Amino acid sequence: MKKATARSAPIIKKRCALYTRKSSEEGLDMEFNSLDAQREACEAYVASQKAEGWLLVPDHYDDGGFSGGTLERPALKRLLADIEEGRVDVVVVYKIDRLSRALMDFAKLVEVFDRGGVTFVSVTQSFNTTTSMGRLTLNILLSFAQFEREVIGERIRDKVAASRKRGMWMGGWAPLGYDVKDRKLIVNEAEATVVLRIFERFAKGGSATTIVRELTAHGFKNKYGQRLDKGRIYKLLNNRVYVGDAVHKGVAWPGEHEAIVSRALWDRVHAVLAESPRKRAGRTRAQTPALLKGLIFGPSGRAMSPTHTRKGGRLYRYYVSQSVIKGGADECPISRVPAADIERTVIDQLRVLLRSPEIIVATWRAARNENAGITEAEVRAAIERLDPLWDELFPVEQARIVQLLVERVDVGIDGVDIRLRTEGLSSLVTELGAIETASRKAA
Repeated sequence: MKKATARSAPIIKKRCALYTRKSSEEGLDMEFNSLDAQREACEAYVASQKAEGWLLVPDHYDDGGFSGGTLERPALKRLLADIEEGRVDVVVVYKIDRLSRALMDFAKLVEVFDRGGVTFVSVTQSFNTTTSMGRLTLNILLSFAQFEREVIGERIRDKVAASRKRGMWMGGWAPLGYDVKDRKLIVNEAEATVVLRIFERFAKGGSATTIVRELTAHGFKNKYGQRLDKGRIYKLLNNRVYVGDAVHKGVAWPGEHEAIVSRALWDRVHAVLAESPRKRAGRTRAQTPALLKGLIFGPSGRAMSPTHTRKGGRLYRYYVSQSVIKGGADECPISRVPAADIERTVIDQLRVLLRSPEIIVATWRAARNENAGITEAEVRAAIERLDPLWDELFPVEQARIVQLLVERVDVGIDGVDIRLRTEGLSSLVTELGAIETASRKAA
């Protein structure tokens, strides 16, 4: 009679997914990096468990350059999705902090593992999460991992604070006006010119909208290809790096880098910023003279006075005939004209007149009385410089030029007639030279 032989239990296959992570991207371009080392150790461990039915899944779950303090990692998300779909039985890591350094995050991962019937294994800290002892060991190790993470964070914050106190640049995008070289801020002369001009413009006019309009008209973009809007202008005006400071958590120390803006200019700008936007807008309008005040006359021969009104929060400027103001709307066929339109028309006609040969010759003849050596070509060149300079001038300077050149502007039903001031032509060349020099300094 034959004896019955005991049959060995069938080996159940367990699909093993290897997860690797490295916090920084440093060294990832090497032929054999930290992720490769982790994977090699995990593969060797899975191979040692082949008798238990452990087999590697074909997918790789590698997160290079991702912190263990967050679950927002692409490879980890793929792993969790595969667990939810029942494609993984065992998750293998080199060390538990490769999966997570935060206790609360790891608790969430364990819930996903339990829901999918997945076992978690650490190669260097051998335990099994399906047992109570394994869970206790896991929580203790995670507590130390989280403690280590918090200590490292404190060290980094302390190092940054100490470095800022010494005025060192601690990285990030270089602000407009500077480049980063050898981990230091170096003045970019071309951009620094724009920064200084923005500060000076704002100190004088107090209007970020005007500054944005001027920069946009010139097609200006920063080194990152971005246009400067009002938000970026205000951020720039409040950045203490431009006065040579290094700031950390609201406290400023002298920086290692060179300042672009003087303390006096910084104080002027921030005195303006301290005012309310409504008050600044009103002051800007008050400082912007009516370009044709005292020069413009209506069809009746009476002067037209500047005035304005506000509708829907917008300001509308006009020139109104004195005849209408004193006698009513029927006293003049043109009661009022939009200020912006008539001023633009006068400036355009003035530019055309100044380019005409007879005006250039008349200016040259008048200028010879003060400077006998001046040539007609020099006069022509000086007058031609008005076109590119005009849009760069402040409103006060534009008004001064108009008052210098224009004797009278007559608004009629058939159009606009401009009479130039003969005595102003002789000083035009000198004025343009002085304005060009001032504009170059402001830039």
